[in-house]
This record gives sequence, C-alpha cells and structure tokens, in this order.
Amino acid sequence: MRIAIHGKSTGPEAQACISDLLQCLADIDAFLAISSEYKNDLAEKHFHPKIEQTFDRSDDLSNYDFIISLGGDGTILDTITFTKESELPIVGINLGRLGFLATTPREAVNEVVQKLNAGDYKIESRSLIHVDSNQGLFEPFNFGLNELTITKKETSSMIVVHTYVDGEYLNSYWADGLIISTPTGSTGYSLSSGGPLVHPTQKNFIISPVSPHNLAVRPIIVSDQSKITFEVEGRSREFMISLDSRSLTVDDTVEISVQREQFEAKLVRFGDSNYFDTLRNKLNWGLDARN
Repeated sequence: MRIAIHGKSTGPEAQACISDLLQCLADIDAFLAISSEYKNDLAEKHFHPKIEQTFDRSDDLSNYDFIISLGGDGTILDTITFTKESELPIVGINLGRLGFLATTPREAVNEVVQKLNAGDYKIESRSLIHVDSNQGLFEPFNFGLNELTITKKETSSMIVVHTYVDGEYLNSYWADGLIISTPTGSTGYSLSSGGPLVHPTQKNFIISPVSPHNLAVRPIIVSDQSKITFEVEGRSREFMISLDSRSLTVDDTVEISVQREQFEAKLVRFGDSNYFDTLRNKLNWGLDARN
C-alpha cells in the first residue's frame, strides 16, 4: 500500500501515535509519505519521523491508496485541501476532542492498519461546497466540507445579507451572519445556530442565520443543485468570510456565490458503526434514565 500522512497535532500524544503508526505500517511494508507542512511542524517539537518522501498541497496524490489524518475534525477539513480532485480516501485518527469526522480512537491504530491491509472497511462519500467570487477568495482551494460563513467583523454592528437561490430572491438576513452548510456541516456551526441535523447522504444546503434580528426568520434547506448568491452590506464596510477553518476579511465590493463542488470527499469507516451511532455518542443522545 501507498500511504500519505498529514496532521495538525504535534504534542507527545501525537508523537506516540505516529511512532506506533509507523511501526504498524512498516510491518505491512507500506510506502509512506508525509506532508512537508506536518513534517516541519513536528521538527519544531524536535520530533523527526523516519519518512523521507514528502508532498505539498499542489501535488497530485492520486497514486496513493489512503491518506491518514492525525488530529481532530479540523485536521480532516484541512486534509481535504490535499486530496482535492483525487478523492483520496481519508482515514481519520482522532487526537482531538469531539470527533464527528475523525471517529477512530488513537488506541485503535494497529487495528486500523490491519483492516486497511485486509480491505475490511467501507468508504463514505461526502459532498463539498464550492465558492466563487469576483476576488478569487480561497483559490485554488475554494471548496470545503462543512460550510461557508458570512459574518460581521469583531464587534461591529449587524450586517445585511441579501440572498438569492438560482437568481430568485430568498431573503435579506439582518443578522450577525449567515451560514451555508453541507449535510456534513449540519452538526457544526449550523447546529449551534439552530439549524437542523441532515443526514450526510442528502443532497442539500442548509441556510442558517446567525443571531437574526427578526426572530421569525428560520433556517431553510434547499437543493445542492442550486446556485446561491449573496450581496452584503452594513455600517462597517468590512466583514468576515470563512470556509471551514479558513477565514478572510473582505469589503462590500465582493460578490460571492456557492454551489456543490464537482468532486467529493471520501471518508474511511470501520466496523458496523453508522451516522446515527455517531449522533448518539457525540451528542450524548440517550442519556436518560428511561434508556
């Protein structure tokens, strides 16, 4: 097998996990490469994993079998900027906290490698959101797994986001911001802003206002075959645009639209656990004396 490795965590737990991972991969004679970014981060902590081959975001990883993401959900969001059109399957090892996406615990590293080698896994496809703008925002990585967020900057007054779906006027949101989420992102920022949970196999976008001034305005689900466009205004001419974990400051001359990306993210899953198991475990559903 050919395995790529990327991560964000660099502390003692991550280093111990990498050491175990390298030993397990050596046992099956896997060819390894590590992102140069992660290798440099680890070197700053005086940890030097014995992997000579490196790769960058601009490289094509289609000749690899898997990429292992060491960290939390944020690390998987970052890893997708490496996989891009290759749709290289991502194995998420959870060194973070909640772990909706990176569901495999660090203690299961040996088991994960053995199951990969034996072909004992399944792959889930997740849709991505694609962002276009007249200022080239986030290019060439103008896609994300969770959401695009338009928000006011710092403590400035609320903004107004005029929103159109396939050219038809939807609403002008007077709010602290607006979230356009994929089904995968429905368990993230959208959820904390009152948005619904949507199964990741559905073909939708969820539009959720952040602290709307008009309390009658509620989240709405639209088809991800739609093109959604925005015009933003406010007392302050600057506001924030976030795509997953990446953020930029822009002014009110920017023109933004979103639609479904042409390629997808592929997440590797092991065992019989499913999305509903994850919801119960991560959101503590069922913690009731009656259950």
